[in-house]
Order: sequence, then structure tokens, then C-alpha cells
Amino acid sequence: MFVRRILTALVASCVMCGAASLAQAQTAAPKAAKDTAKPAAPAKPAAAAKPAAKPEPAGAAASAAAGGAEPTLIGQFGTWGAYTATPNGKKVCFALAKPSSSKTNPPNRPRDPAYAFISTRPAEKVTNEVSVMIGYALKPGSESTLEVGGASFAMYTQGDGLWIKNAAEEERLVEAMRKSADAVIKGVSAKGTETTDTFSLKGLAQALDRLAQDCRR
Repeated sequence: MFVRRILTALVASCVMCGAASLAQAQTAAPKAAKDTAKPAAPAKPAAAAKPAAKPEPAGAAASAAAGGAEPTLIGQFGTWGAYTATPNGKKVCFALAKPSSSKTNPPNRPRDPAYAFISTRPAEKVTNEVSVMIGYALKPGSESTLEVGGASFAMYTQGDGLWIKNAAEEERLVEAMRKSADAVIKGVSAKGTETTDTFSLKGLAQALDRLAQDCRR
């Protein structure tokens, strides 16, 4: 049941790239690269905890992020897995990780697992799109933040997925993630619970470099 739910969530989030684009359009700079399908990301922003090594949920998340196609793990780099898939004949490459730590306020509130994704979809001209499936329904109309390398990036929210609000800042966000030790994502659920998820960024740069090579083929 649990794995199925994550799969469903992830598929939604994958398909949510479109929502993300919408968000970006609303914000200002329409970035053609981010305008369509939903990111393979946040596997449903699920995130409750455990370091990147639980194969079951992570496998389900990867499968969902792959749009239902069977993903192939091409390398594990620190806490980040590098995957490729070919849903409907179109190649998708993505790096996926679970939080190294998760907290809620009030404490110990239940939620689904969270996942962070960085996706590349050549057919849509999308490169390194950051998304998070946070593991619960976010408060409608709320904004979340992703803090990395001393900078804070506003995140557009929809359902249980998060995408960067200003598409023009995404390249800077990815560069900061490549160079930093961790990233912290804060959100508020529909019930008012505050969450803080910390993702280790160890191995992310290597995962993205590997995907960049593989996605050229």
C-alpha cells in the first residue's frame, strides 16, 4: 500500500512539471525549458526520513519519477541515485535522494516519505529541473523555501510538490547545490504543521555529471 501510494504520488509529480511551469510563468520569466510536463521530481514530495538507502520506497519513487517506465539505476553517488528511463520513447534522466533528516512542528506528525529530484528531459529541452515531493498536502497558496549555500530560494507549491518559483534562478540553485554540503527545505502542511527536511548533497555533482553524459546519447 505504502509503495503504491508513493508511486501514485510520484507519477503525479512527474506529470507535474507542467504545474511547475505554470508557476514559473505566473512568476515572471517564462522559461521555455520549463513549460510542460511535470517534473520527475519530488517524487511526491514525500520525505519522512531515512537516509538514502532504503531501496523499496526509493525504487518506487524512481519508477514513478520515470513516468511509469522502468527506470535504470546507472550509479549511486553518495546519497544520490542517478537514473534513466524512456517513457513513451522519450529519454528522461534524473537524480533522486531522500532527506538525511526530517522534523515536524509539532513534533512526530505522520507523513509520507519525501524525495528531492533533479530532472533532465531532452525532448522537452528541460535541463536540471529541481523538484521535491514533500510527503503531505501543502497549505494551499503557501510558499516554501529551499536554503542552500547561504542563499534562500522561494518554491512554488502545488499539492505535495515544490518547484522553484523564479525559473531564472534555477541554474544558480543547481550550482549552489553542487557546491554545498546540504540543502534545507521548509514547508507548511494543509493542517498547519511546519516541516524541515535536510538533504545531504554529497555525491550530487557526480550524479549530475554522469547524467549529463548519459542524456546526450
